[in-house]
Amino acid sequence: MKFKVYTKDGSSSREKEVEGIPHFEGDKGVRALKDVIVAYQANLRQGNACTKTRGEVRGGGKKPWRQKGTGMARAGSRRSPIWRGGGIVFGPRPRDYSKTVSRKVKTLAFQRALFDCAQDGHLDLIESFEVKEPKTKLFNSLLNNIYNSGKVLIVDQAFQENTILAARNIERVYICDADSLNAWDLVRFDKVLMSEKGLDTVLLRATNKE
Repeated sequence: MKFKVYTKDGSSSREKEVEGIPHFEGDKGVRALKDVIVAYQANLRQGNACTKTRGEVRGGGKKPWRQKGTGMARAGSRRSPIWRGGGIVFGPRPRDYSKTVSRKVKTLAFQRALFDCAQDGHLDLIESFEVKEPKTKLFNSLLNNIYNSGKVLIVDQAFQENTILAARNIERVYICDADSLNAWDLVRFDKVLMSEKGLDTVLLRATNKE
């Protein structure tokens, strides 16, 4: 599979044939990719939403008014769910939303996401990420030479400190190490810009040779 490889400053590019990219036909791996994405999103949920039942609301020990003779509907407690400030019926309670996915399914999903990203032309390569000074405008200039718009995922084997400091303040940029890259990262960004060394690490992970 051929990829564009940009120079360090992003001013020019060349094409490079890369072997080892996973290949899929039809819908193989799509279900695994969906399950993994759902699991990632579910595991981000805190699950700490909580409402009080009528047994937890303060007050309400005394009957608001006598049973008969007032002309109003009978009421036994101010904690009733039909009263303002009363308990909540079937409200949210703390719960665990986390889901577990087997390593085999994760690997398949990662391979499918990598294939889709490459097949759709969302993945490009760069020789390396080098920023002389930790200044946002330097990295922004590099990025604009390659992508004028859209959210971009930056992937490298190991980032230099100058690169991290220069890129972290750009809203449309997200930085990720090749060892930490997952299927959800590959599908949620418009473009993925990966260093050649970063791609080598990603391919090792995709082929289960890490």
